[in-house]
Amino acid sequence: MAKSLEQRIEEAICEDVAIVRYDSSWPAMFKLEADHLRAMMPSTLVQRIEHFGSTAVPRLAAKPVIDILVEVTSLERTQMEIVPLLESKGYDYFWRTDVESPYAWFIKRDGEGTRTHHVHMVEIDSVMWDRLYFRDYLRMDDEEAERYLELKLALAARYPNDRIGYTAGKTEFVTAVTIRAKAYFAQVDHRGCAES
Repeated sequence: MAKSLEQRIEEAICEDVAIVRYDSSWPAMFKLEADHLRAMMPSTLVQRIEHFGSTAVPRLAAKPVIDILVEVTSLERTQMEIVPLLESKGYDYFWRTDVESPYAWFIKRDGEGTRTHHVHMVEIDSVMWDRLYFRDYLRMDDEEAERYLELKLALAARYPNDRIGYTAGKTEFVTAVTIRAKAYFAQVDHRGCAES
C-alpha cells in the first residue's frame, strides 16, 4: 500500500542528519545528475542547473546529499510534465509551500534507499537563487566556511534525527552571510572585477 503524503513527510524529516568529510567525487555526482535531468526533461521547460549547498563548496564537510537548483520556466508546467516523469523514475516528490518561494522538491535515493540528491525546481524570480551567493562566498572565504562547518557539526549533534531543527538552526547564520555575500558581489560587479 502506498504511503500517504503525511507519512512520507514524517519519514523524510526524521532521517539521520550525518555530516561527512568532503568527498572530491561530489562535483562529478552533480554533473552526472544534471546531465541525466537535462536528457530526460523538456528543454523548453528547463533552463540553468546549478550545484549548491555544502557539497558544492570544496573541502567543506557536509551531509552526503547533492543539492541541485533547477530553473524552470513554469512551476505549473513542472507539476504537470516533470513531476510524473521523475516520480516514475523513483524520485520522491514534495510540493514545498512552507517557504517564501514555493517550489518543487525531489529526493533521489540509491538502491538501499539512502538519499543521494535533492533537486529543487524554481522559477527565475525565486529567492532560492540567493543560495548561490552563499555558496560562492564560502568558496572564497575559508574562515567563513570553517565557522559554518562548526555550526553544522553542533546542530547535527543536537538534532541527529530532526532535519527541521537542523535546518532552522542554520538559518540565522546563512541569512547573515548571504546578506554580506550579496553586498560583496555587488561591489565587485560594480567595479567590473567579477569573474565571468
